[in-house]
Amino acid sequence: MRMQNSLSHLAYLTLEHAIVTLTLQPGALVTEKHLIDLAGHGRTPVREAIQKLAWQGLIVVKPRVGLQVAEIKPTDHENVMQVRRELEPIAAALAADFATSEQRKELGECAEAMEVCAATGDLAAFFAADKAFDEILEEACPNAFITSALGPVQTHSRRLWSASTSPDRMDQTISLHVAVMRAIQQGKSKGAGQAMSALIKYLSSHD
Repeated sequence: MRMQNSLSHLAYLTLEHAIVTLTLQPGALVTEKHLIDLAGHGRTPVREAIQKLAWQGLIVVKPRVGLQVAEIKPTDHENVMQVRRELEPIAAALAADFATSEQRKELGECAEAMEVCAATGDLAAFFAADKAFDEILEEACPNAFITSALGPVQTHSRRLWSASTSPDRMDQTISLHVAVMRAIQQGKSKGAGQAMSALIKYLSSHD
């Protein structure tokens, strides 16, 4: 069974999206029952999703208190971008070399979904497409040490972007994302790394 099809992963995607889009506000106290209701899945998948979100630093488990959505700290943006700046171009270049034909097809679909977001201004759909891109990149990159480091910071980056973005920034951001996906899809490893560096540079300068 593919990772994306497991109940725990589906619960994780729903809760991660709620945190990234600030439906669950930074610092908010939440109960397990609330997250079960929000995710629309049973207790076991949601608990597994909570464990992953806690590992990523998005949920804080507070003994005798409950669960808290992680606060956004002033240093988060630079710390997140420092990791992405170094590792993500390498991941993109490796993915361009090692992606399967199915993954390249999925990248094309993801790029098309993002282009629709540019036309509609649908920020929530953009975040969903961006998450899908991250997961394709994770699957296609053969270096698990890189992808393990990137997973949490990519999600934190989306949440930071959601907290500070404006609609007029979507077109350029989407254009840069699509350039990365097309380069990986076409097997252009050098171009993929350069396109990813350009994307990270843009995101780093717009906090």
